[in-house]
Amino acid sequence: MVRIDAVLVALAVASALGVVASQHQARRIHGEYERERVRAQALEVEWGQLQLEQSTWATHGRVEKLARDRLHMQLPPEGQVLVVEPQS
Repeated sequence: MVRIDAVLVALAVASALGVVASQHQARRIHGEYERERVRAQALEVEWGQLQLEQSTWATHGRVEKLARDRLHMQLPPEGQVLVVEPQS
């Protein structure tokens, strides 16, 4: 009888330690999840800012101004413009 009691106590202790270990792991994983969620949210904000910056840098007026100022480009005379129509 004493032997069965000792085995049952050992099983109860092992079970309790398993519960504690699994709860600790669950809390640790939840903390990692929260950190990654915050990081993903920050990356979403940065992505939106980068898209806005890209659209600002690529505006037609800015590109044209840079072409005129830095590259000394200008529109060709009207007689030199050739419009190519797609074939139907």
